[in-house]
Amino acid sequence: MEYVKLNDLLKKAKEAFQRNDLKTASLLLNEVIDQNPNSTEAFFYLANVFHIRGELGKAVKAFQRVLELDPHHTDAAISLSVIYNDIGKYEEAKAIFDKANNQVKNTQTQGVSDPHLNKKFSLKHYEIAEMYASYSRYDEALFEYNKAAALDSDNLEIRIKIAKNYTKKGFTSKAFEELKRLKNEHPGYMPARIALGLLYYGNGNIIEAQAEWQNVLGRDPSHAEASMYMTLSRSATETTISI
Repeated sequence: MEYVKLNDLLKKAKEAFQRNDLKTASLLLNEVIDQNPNSTEAFFYLANVFHIRGELGKAVKAFQRVLELDPHHTDAAISLSVIYNDIGKYEEAKAIFDKANNQVKNTQTQGVSDPHLNKKFSLKHYEIAEMYASYSRYDEALFEYNKAAALDSDNLEIRIKIAKNYTKKGFTSKAFEELKRLKNEHPGYMPARIALGLLYYGNGNIIEAQAEWQNVLGRDPSHAEASMYMTLSRSATETTISI
């Protein structure tokens, strides 16, 4: 009966968390932990409550407790790594992330692949890439963006970031290749056409640029970005628009 009660409490806590009722979720999770101090799941959800509230010290302790109970809890490891990264503890963040990453690699070598985890790792690689890019370290940024894209093929924005980094490195032809491939693979993904138009425009190919933006407007006549670039390209002879 006690097991059923705990499961019921945990279920209610999750439901409260999902509807963003953090106060109720916290109360229920603490009740579960009072009855079972080794509830990995309760500590994990409580850590997320703390994280959302901005109580990072408490979140760190709760995620650490999860990892004490289950050293292979990858979600907790990634979340803890993200917090450490946010508060400037970069070495600790990298150590935890690398360990979790290696655990997933070892698991996948045995034939198991978890799309949910892949997306989480993709996001982490994306964050690292953005940090490198902000310091103009484009080679390292490209390396991380490519890792992120490989782990989450649904996140098409990463491919645009890759093209932008190629442009900043002066590899315009590679940027064109990336954006054309993205456009051909996903014809309805308008950010790819916007970015390709900007790249054409920056290289003096005004007609090609306008063709891309016109294609977007044909699909979405109220598309503000495409409309703005079309107006600029028609009215300004020396306007600089960069990708």
